[in-house]
Amino acid sequence: MTKPIILDTNLWVYLYSKDPLNKSLQVRALVNQKFELIIVTTQILGELFNVLTRKQIIELKEAKQIISEIISSFLIIPIETPQVLQALEIHSRYHYSYWDSLIIATALISDCEFIYSEDMQNQQIIENQITIINPFI
Repeated sequence: MTKPIILDTNLWVYLYSKDPLNKSLQVRALVNQKFELIIVTTQILGELFNVLTRKQIIELKEAKQIISEIISSFLIIPIETPQVLQALEIHSRYHYSYWDSLIIATALISDCEFIYSEDMQNQQIIENQITIINPFI
């Protein structure tokens, strides 16, 4: 069985904002290709909702609908104390922001193989377990 993957918040934003269109289409293709493997954290749900509504990318009602659709389509991983503690270690060791470290920590605890992100270092391997991939390179 193939291991799960995580898409960073920025990819979800591209998907639903459709701006820029080429990135939105690339993320759509990635989601379609890897649909069964994708897990989503409660952190990513919150960040996505915040960006979509704060930047007025879409209306509040549509943002709520998007979050509900993601919840019903993918396995949702809650952020709990072990992820927070591991995020602190990841932050110290790899110098990512706390929020990126929390995504990495959750991916580690969830036994993910890949994190797809535009913001993290492409092809970096974390803890000999997870490879970060920038899908736009």
